[in-house]
Amino acid sequence: MSATDAAIAPDAVTTAVHAAARAAQDAQRHLARLHRERKDEVLHAMAEALVAQSGQIIAANARDLEAADAAGISAGLRDRLALDEQRIAAIAQQLLDAAALPDPVGEVVRGSTLPNGLQLRQVRVPIGVIGMIYEARPNVTVDAAGLALKAGSAVVLRGGSAALHSNTAIIEVLRQVLTAQGLPADLIVGIDEHGRAGADALMRARGLVDVLIPRGGAGLIARVVENAQVPVIETGTGTTHVLIDASADLPQALEIVLNAKTQRVGVCNALETLLIHQDIADEALALIGPALAQAQVRLHVDERAAQLLEGSGADVVPATAEDWDQEYLSLDLAVRVVADLDQALEHIRAHSSGHTEAILTRDLTSQQRFLTEVDSAVVMVNASTRFSDGGQFGFGAEIGISTQKLHARGPMGLPEITTTRWQVIGQGHVRP
Repeated sequence: MSATDAAIAPDAVTTAVHAAARAAQDAQRHLARLHRERKDEVLHAMAEALVAQSGQIIAANARDLEAADAAGISAGLRDRLALDEQRIAAIAQQLLDAAALPDPVGEVVRGSTLPNGLQLRQVRVPIGVIGMIYEARPNVTVDAAGLALKAGSAVVLRGGSAALHSNTAIIEVLRQVLTAQGLPADLIVGIDEHGRAGADALMRARGLVDVLIPRGGAGLIARVVENAQVPVIETGTGTTHVLIDASADLPQALEIVLNAKTQRVGVCNALETLLIHQDIADEALALIGPALAQAQVRLHVDERAAQLLEGSGADVVPATAEDWDQEYLSLDLAVRVVADLDQALEHIRAHSSGHTEAILTRDLTSQQRFLTEVDSAVVMVNASTRFSDGGQFGFGAEIGISTQKLHARGPMGLPEITTTRWQVIGQGHVRP
């Protein structure tokens, strides 16, 4: 229990969090009257303010990083937590990218005129109030706030103690912009001050929060899914696989594997398990093993991979049963040699978190089988798993990557954080 939790009784925390959610709910109604041009103006103003006030945000982030280092936070989580001018500029750019996208609100999904003349339209409308529970990801604060605003919703944000000062500074900047633009500041509400008890209260805010989206490790996501009384869109961990098939272009495979594993290790679309077809394993590991060693990647290998990597200079340890289900978020990689495509598919079915998988192949039959039989949110061919991202998909940004199958799946951009309403237009119609 944090000092904040100890100082405020649980009932008082619930009252405070539910009051914040109610304020967000009241504020959200103002967005229903805003046209796209007005919302885009606000997003541009937010982007400019983040860049202009990057110094105070970085100073706040430094306090979080100092506490993280003292607590021994993992390298992957620290990487997610860290902000600098370049990252803040990139976060601000995502707001501009979102502003450039079509407004989903009001889009007619489908419609028809019935034989009796009654007109039907299914139209995209805002969800209302979106709750977010996440950890050590200050960029999510901006992504969630910006995308929600464009999609006509308010947000209640619980960003976790690790990013407390960063999130507080960012939210303050964004709320100042809302006020300056003549909009309610409570379109963006942070509840980090209430600690873990605040997250619990947010999970119980049924009727005040329309959907809850958790982003973080497996423990955080499981806790929200198992305890929330509010509808949840589950975003999963990334036990992400790449299969080097027998027909793969090995120089191309080397570049893809290095990019997927080492470009940024602390993210959910980073490669965590490499599968290699036995017919190409000797040549593949002779090429990839030393390159991974140079990148300081530790390999958790099966017996056959260990034999093939002997003398390569690679940092090798025997794989345990737990390694095949591990989201390392570090310079660690599980490696297995598989007999054929069938065994690779069986491994992925047994160990995937349903996030992203890729096959590297020049065989169209293998490609089609992989695309058809792998049941993950994103399935790729001859591309790095690092492309599994809303920004890379052209969504402007993402509010999360859903690994469930209802409502939304994969990177969630603007359309995925709206719902629909049926509009029925009659001319005095009565049902016979």
